[in-house]
Amino acid sequence: MAIAYLALGANLGDPVATVNAAFAAISRLPDSELQARSALYRTAPVGIAEQPEFINAAARIKTALAPEALLDALLAIEQDFGRIRSLRNGPRTLDLDVLLYGDLTLDTPRLQLPHPRLHLRAFVLQPLADVVPAADFPLPGRGTLAAWLPAVANQGIVRL
Repeated sequence: MAIAYLALGANLGDPVATVNAAFAAISRLPDSELQARSALYRTAPVGIAEQPEFINAAARIKTALAPEALLDALLAIEQDFGRIRSLRNGPRTLDLDVLLYGDLTLDTPRLQLPHPRLHLRAFVLQPLADVVPAADFPLPGRGTLAAWLPAVANQGIVRL
């Protein structure tokens, strides 16, 4: 069993309800246990500014699913919520990402671990801080979560 950390985000429809429902769907993943969920956060969009604000969150799960099997399961949840991948950084009904999978480093065409941009985004780091065991939690190859939080503090994130 591995500990994995996930990012959740949505900005179409009722994103608060969607993210809460996504937590429920994650809790039903096979061979997995939802161990912690973050608060919900409202954040400005990244990339394409002309779209609704996002609701973001993070989850910690314990799973026997291999990393790419976990990714497949998350993509299936996205599809269940009507996700259509048409525009990078565009609006979406639901976005689920694997941020970390134990201390595994992986670089395949489908999945990079740790997530290559997790240290740059308040909408990932702040919710992640809610579900990690300590402020000195390591971000492999990047230092600690606590060291990166001040660098993203000006990105306009509001805890709901």
